[in-house]
Amino acid sequence: MRLRICIIASSQFPIREPFAGGLEAFTHTVAKKLISRGHSVTLFAAGGSDPELGAQMLLPERLELTAAARSDVGAMPVAWMQQHHAYLGLMLRLAESRDFDVIHNNSLHHLPVALSALVPTPVLTTLHTPPTPWLESAMSYAAPSSVFTAVSSATAKAWAGSVTASVIPNGVDTDVWHPGPGGNDCVWTGRMVPEKAPHLAIDAARAAGRSIALAGPILDRSYFEEQVQPRLGDDAVYVGHLRHTELVELVGSSAVAVVSSQWDEPYGLVAAEAMSCGTPVAAFPRGGLVEIVTESSGALAADGSVAALAEAIARAARCERTPVRQRAEGDLSLERMVDDYERLYAQMAMEPATQSTGPAR
Repeated sequence: MRLRICIIASSQFPIREPFAGGLEAFTHTVAKKLISRGHSVTLFAAGGSDPELGAQMLLPERLELTAAARSDVGAMPVAWMQQHHAYLGLMLRLAESRDFDVIHNNSLHHLPVALSALVPTPVLTTLHTPPTPWLESAMSYAAPSSVFTAVSSATAKAWAGSVTASVIPNGVDTDVWHPGPGGNDCVWTGRMVPEKAPHLAIDAARAAGRSIALAGPILDRSYFEEQVQPRLGDDAVYVGHLRHTELVELVGSSAVAVVSSQWDEPYGLVAAEAMSCGTPVAAFPRGGLVEIVTESSGALAADGSVAALAEAIARAARCERTPVRQRAEGDLSLERMVDDYERLYAQMAMEPATQSTGPAR
């Protein structure tokens, strides 16, 4: 069944490599796979997104506010207003459109949910994060036919107070994230921000007697300079913000991928990517990571301490790489995830009024 699918993405970060985070990687891989399966996909995303996806710019080129509006002491920051303006304009546009069979909202903004009742097309929202005040407040105004999915059982549980969401776990492209030979060192990948805590990964790798390479965008410069940079040295190297091919080579040639998150990971995409390369994972037991990391594919720390993470690194390093790869191929693949979404899209397109797993009133 060929479908006309509208995908709403972030207005802040382009959907292109190198990705700003897991949400952008998710949106790119899903859109690309759906196009390859013959669906018509229209992506609304930030300017500079991958031209192969045919993305339409979501962020308005100019938002002109009057001097009176700008002088309001209670005015929101310009960047906030730009995002608000972008999503407001998009939802009003979709309210007048019958060009799509289903709308898949992957943004973290509240307006696609709050204004979904204005849109004649059924709206699916994937919950990529734990509840945020703005998005949670929008749930009360979601269209009765709205459908919600969560990227893990942990994320669905976190949202249970305001919305009922079915679970479609994220997936990785196991053709792109191919098996690697392994090595002796650890690797850490992700956004350089406090909640991802790469500084703890450095400390844990040192405690485990292993070197570590770190890759990812520096989104919090102060944190990086205060906590990460002073820890760098011969046994801890920051290699920059890498493209997929470079990341695959780095992760595949590592002994253990360390996930040091200090927040409840909605899913833990970097862990699944590492497993697809055959690289076992050592992680703190936070959020969706508990569902991903198994004894055959890595090790969870006994608690939130550096010593416990170092011990998990030692245990993970003893995992055989073939079963780690098989874990990704069996349960964590992009093919499985897109199969699940295709079935849901088809149900929504055929019976939009009866598919609601909407707000928990």
